[in-house]
Amino acid sequence: MKHVIFGGDGFVGRHLAERLVNEGEEVLVADIVKSDLPHYGRVAFVHCDVTDPAQVAKVSIGPDDMVYNMAAKMLSPLQIRSKRWQFFWPVNYYGAENIMKATAAAGASRLVQFTTDMIYGHTVQSPQTEDHPAKPLGEYGKSKLATEELAYEWRKHGLNISIFRPRLIIGPGRLGILEKLFKLIDANLPVPMIGSGKAPYQFISVFDCAEAARLAWKGGVPNAEYNLGSDNPPSVRQLLGGLIQHAGSKSILIPTPGFAVKATLAAFDAINLPIMDPEQYLIADEMCVRETGKLKRELGWRPQYNDGAMLIAAYDEYRAKKTRGAYATPAAVPAE
Repeated sequence: MKHVIFGGDGFVGRHLAERLVNEGEEVLVADIVKSDLPHYGRVAFVHCDVTDPAQVAKVSIGPDDMVYNMAAKMLSPLQIRSKRWQFFWPVNYYGAENIMKATAAAGASRLVQFTTDMIYGHTVQSPQTEDHPAKPLGEYGKSKLATEELAYEWRKHGLNISIFRPRLIIGPGRLGILEKLFKLIDANLPVPMIGSGKAPYQFISVFDCAEAARLAWKGGVPNAEYNLGSDNPPSVRQLLGGLIQHAGSKSILIPTPGFAVKATLAAFDAINLPIMDPEQYLIADEMCVRETGKLKRELGWRPQYNDGAMLIAAYDEYRAKKTRGAYATPAAVPAE
C-alpha cells in the first residue's frame, strides 16, 4: 500500500508527503513540477498534468493505495472575469474528475479531496457548519462545488471520498493577497478595512490541513465533508492591529462603509482591473466563521496554530525574503 498524492509538490501536498514519509509510509507524488524539496530523497515522483486524462491514467495506483487530490488553481494570482472559467475549471473540476476515474479504474477506493469554504457564498448562519447552503459567488467556488457534486456521484459507485473545505490556507512559501497588505504596513500607509473591522477573520495553517488529510486516511476515509479553520478567530481589527504592532509600523486601520468599498471593487472588476477577487471582498465584512466540530469529533483533529501567530509568521517570511532572499521559519504557536 502506498500514498499517491496528486499535486504533491504544491502547498499542502508537499507537507502531507513529508509527514507521511516521516512515518515510514511509501509515497508517490504526481505533479506537473518537481521542486528541490529534501524529502524527494525518500519520495517517488512522476510527472503528471491532471488536466490530461492519459497522464493521470498512467500514474501507478494500486487497489490498496490511498489517493489524495491536492492539485488546484487558487484565487491568486488574480484573473480578469473573462479568463476565470478557463483558469479554474480545467484543474479544479476536470482534473478532479480524471483522478476519480483513474482511482476507480485501478480498483482503489479511498480518496481525499480538497475543495474550499468558498462554496458557501454569503453567510446565512454563523458559525457555519457543513450543511450551510452552498451558493458560490464566482468561478473558483463554482468549480469546487461542482467537484463536490462529482464526488457524491462517485461515492455511489464505491469510492470513499473525504472532502475538506479550508478557509484561507496560510504557511511558509505562500503569501498571495497578503503581500499587498504587508507592503502597506511596511510603507507606514493607512490600511483600509472593508466595513468596521469587527467581523472575525479565520485562517487555517497548511500544517493543520496536511494533518487533516492524514487523519482522514487513519480514520478510514469517511464519506463526509469537513470544514477546516482555526479556533477562536479574532476580529479583523484585532488581527491587523497585532500585526502592525509586531511590524513596528505607523500604519493606522481605516474603517470604511462596506457597501461603498464593495461597489468600488466591483467597478474595477467590471473594467478588467481587479484589485481583489469578488469571492473575497463580497464576504469580507460578514460573520463567516467555519465550524470545525464535526472534524474534531469524527477524526480527532485539532488546529495547532492561531490566526495572529500565522499572520505574523507570514509577515516575517515576507520580510526575510525581501531583505535576505531567505524564508523565515514560522513559529509553532498552539491555538488558544
